[in-house]
Amino acid sequence: MKRLLPLAALLLTACGSAASLAPAPGKSLPVAPRGARATPTAADLLTATPQQRPERSTELLRNSVERRSDEFDLPPQ
Repeated sequence: MKRLLPLAALLLTACGSAASLAPAPGKSLPVAPRGARATPTAADLLTATPQQRPERSTELLRNSVERRSDEFDLPPQ
């Protein structure tokens, strides 16, 4: 079993493609979205927008701030 693990890992890493992505022969990219001026390229479609991958805030909380009271935090009836 321990001998097969490196072989399986090697076979799985060989599955990746090193070539750039392109539409299949005879196919084209999707039509331009409504309101877009041009059809996006494959690179444009693969680039994540800031909404899809927001930057994380590394700002630490330096001062503790007391919360204001919540009028709607009522006990159950």
